[in-house]
Amino acid sequence: MKKLFFLLALLPLSLFAQRITPEEYIQTYKDIAMREMRDHKIPASITLAQGLLESGAGNSALAREAKNHFGIKCHKGWDGDTYIMDDDEKDECFRKYDNAEDSFVDHSLFLTTRSRYAALFDLDITDYEGWAKGLKAAGYATNPKYAQLLIDRINLYDLSKYDQIALGKQDDDNQMPEIEPEDELLELAYSPENRAAFELVDMTQDKRFIYENNVVRFVFAKEGETPERLAQEFGVKYKRFCEYNLLKRPDEMVFHSGDVVYLEKLRNKNWKAKKYTVQEGETLRDVALRFAVKPEKILKKNGLDKDARVSKGQVLWLR
Repeated sequence: MKKLFFLLALLPLSLFAQRITPEEYIQTYKDIAMREMRDHKIPASITLAQGLLESGAGNSALAREAKNHFGIKCHKGWDGDTYIMDDDEKDECFRKYDNAEDSFVDHSLFLTTRSRYAALFDLDITDYEGWAKGLKAAGYATNPKYAQLLIDRINLYDLSKYDQIALGKQDDDNQMPEIEPEDELLELAYSPENRAAFELVDMTQDKRFIYENNVVRFVFAKEGETPERLAQEFGVKYKRFCEYNLLKRPDEMVFHSGDVVYLEKLRNKNWKAKKYTVQEGETLRDVALRFAVKPEKILKKNGLDKDARVSKGQVLWLR
């Protein structure tokens, strides 16, 4: 039976060491976010959601090495320490801080001192959806789903309660709600190690977890589920569902426990990985599904014919 090695293979084992979960991140920085809300009128829910998203819950290289939790680049006028890394372009300059708290403070100053964000402060301070959409409209990030990604995290982790606590309208019970796994598969998927590795973004009414890989939503299949059944369950047209998962003979197959099943179309490039070395036995389809990138785009980026096959040791560019 297949397990969850499919997605675990995306990350080296060393990344699991000393990683923190989103819940731990929230508990660590919620008080700072609420203080910044009182001082600068930025919803604590938005600050925490941006921190979770931009820093990978504090586990990204930028957060660990530069203490930069909000992906803020140097920009004109920055005279502090800097950190150079590849982002949208090669060797981009990011701000570097002495500690994470300084990053939170600078995030507040960044939003309050730039005119393009001024309209946000006309919104109700508890209107986190308006803030999320406004940040995207003002150009904070290039990801087209940025606003929804923030809203998803606020809803999933009940971050809006920290807005109410900061305003004195609710007591802080200092407890994050626990999400209970519904079966053995999800207990494995939601172990402390995997909770840090996977990007959990939503949960259905029947408590089925939805994850994200390369900004593409997916679920883990249960043993014996069929493409038709999953397409119907998640409201995806059957033909599109099959296209998303590169299925050529969907009527003849069933999924195994732990298979990754995409609910949206694959992307034109991978937002994190630049290139990948093909492993023994892997096909182009395997690589495309692993990195959530359309196979035809991988072929095009590597100057390969549409019928080309990949082989062990071959390096494929993903963006």
